[in-house]
Amino acid sequence: MEYNIGDIVRTKKPHPCGCKLWEITRVGVDFKLKCTNCGHVVVMPREKALKAITKKES
Repeated sequence: MEYNIGDIVRTKKPHPCGCKLWEITRVGVDFKLKCTNCGHVVVMPREKALKAITKKES
């Protein structure tokens, strides 16, 4: 699946704040994800991010 900046994705495990929805803010070798509930930013390797994402919301 192709992911672009600004896409909202759902992850398998929720963030400690309880939200499973994340906004993609950077795509490349690393994915930069921003929690849609609390705004926390996480940078993770592409391989790990693709395993964590279950589906694209929008």
